[in-house]
Amino acid sequence: MTHDHDLVLRPTEAQTAAALAPPPGRTGGDLVVETLRSLGATTVFGLPGQHALALFDAVGRSDLRLIGLRTENNAGFAADAYARITGEAVPLLLSTGPGALMALPALAEAAAASAPVLAISSQVPTAGLGGGRRGYLHELRDQSASFRDVVKSVHVARAPSQIPSVIAQAWESALTAPPGPVWVEIPEDVLRAETLVPQVTGVDATPHELAPRPELTAVAAHWLSRASRPVIIAGGGVVRADAAGKLKQLAERVNAPVVTTFGGKGAFPWNHPLSLQSWLEDRHMTDFLEDADVLLVVGSGLGELSSNYHTFFPTGRVIQIEADLGKLESNHAGLGIHADARLALQALLETVPAREDPTAPDRVRLLLSAIEARLSTQDVTLERDLLTSVRAALPARSPSFWDMTILSYWAWSAFDAKHPNTMHSAQGAGGLGYAFPAALGACVAEPGTPVLAVSGDGGAMYSLADLATAKQHDLDVTWLIVDDGGYGILREYGCQTGTDLVRPDFVALAESFGVPAALTTPATLREDLAKSLAESGPSVLVLPANLRMFTPTHV
Repeated sequence: MTHDHDLVLRPTEAQTAAALAPPPGRTGGDLVVETLRSLGATTVFGLPGQHALALFDAVGRSDLRLIGLRTENNAGFAADAYARITGEAVPLLLSTGPGALMALPALAEAAAASAPVLAISSQVPTAGLGGGRRGYLHELRDQSASFRDVVKSVHVARAPSQIPSVIAQAWESALTAPPGPVWVEIPEDVLRAETLVPQVTGVDATPHELAPRPELTAVAAHWLSRASRPVIIAGGGVVRADAAGKLKQLAERVNAPVVTTFGGKGAFPWNHPLSLQSWLEDRHMTDFLEDADVLLVVGSGLGELSSNYHTFFPTGRVIQIEADLGKLESNHAGLGIHADARLALQALLETVPAREDPTAPDRVRLLLSAIEARLSTQDVTLERDLLTSVRAALPARSPSFWDMTILSYWAWSAFDAKHPNTMHSAQGAGGLGYAFPAALGACVAEPGTPVLAVSGDGGAMYSLADLATAKQHDLDVTWLIVDDGGYGILREYGCQTGTDLVRPDFVALAESFGVPAALTTPATLREDLAKSLAESGPSVLVLPANLRMFTPTHV
């Protein structure tokens, strides 16, 4: 006798095949999106273009959030900032040829700042690859070659089944120390092609840790413990590795004064008794660093800006902790430790004994007093007062983004960032137009947190179109435009050709986008900026002012 509960209904082979088959109409673009979601991406930046339509259509079918800026370069700056703020790999979606090439300056800045941007670009159909003579729209002879010397790594998919592995490899490369931008290229026909590949799940792309070699940290600990005048230079690698706490512990254990580079702003407390702040362009600071008998450089390559334009020549022992192998001992010979800053500082904390030095805070005070005395002889009260007003108005945890403008140059040296990873500038690659689109990326990364962008009128002209982006997404950004009628920095360098600019009425222009805007003055900046930052949504403040650079040498 057979009972109903004894019956087992087994599917037919046709039913099994149907259950396992991918949904109809899935394309290579869907494979890209599914892989990104499997890796943890929630937000993408970019602009659609003809060859990338299958990719953007797939984004539209997914739950990824697309933030579309008005130019590819600005989308790249926004992705860069999102990556800096979150520490996550951030997809930047681009179309072929001109669209891709427009992102080059942003990717150069991301490379200089070690921001893990995952640039994914379409390419002409596979039939047109390799020759540059087929006449496809946007065709380049070798598109990836334009990016190879800018990004950390290049990855190419030539069939739909390659897409998940290629993107996973790129993701892992972007996040492995030192992090940085990577390039992924997929032809249009591969993105459009229907695929039999099942739903992408469980993709593994774990970044590799870069631990220091113990024999090197043992030597470094020995040198530090026996030093008479140790000094620490803390670079952007400390911020990226989230190692500010360990840096403070080490500095206090060995009583070593700490100066932060412009990329390392906030890595050490500004008003700490051992803080040399960030006056790297001052000759008094250069002399102090040269006098150190042991100089510990953490997360910096001691490049042009960090070495006072290569006028710095250490006389003592140099220990350099650096995740970028190419920067290790590239400017100064020493004990090079190829490692992530956090892991290397932890290794030193486990081995270096305490070093007593009651004179260290006094030496710090004397140096900062000498710098202050020199500044007091220069007519730079306006510039310093403006920074004081900005600092007073900006909430301590709010990110700020600074373009290549005179007030930013001042901020590199004189602005208290308050916390790590809250002050960012374009000083890595030095391109104009960074601040405002980068601030938009930070707004997306930290919704509800007011964000400040600071530009000159020349740099602001690069980013005006993205007032529409700020309005469209109702982003909490305040844009401070210091208007001096031209490229003020270049005038300070003595150039009078091409530096005077006709510019728009920035207040009226912002209001035409539906963005509240107002003129401000040095006397009212603090109040006006605090008010703008406290209100939700985008706003613009225009400060007409002619600023001066300080003279970074002995009087």
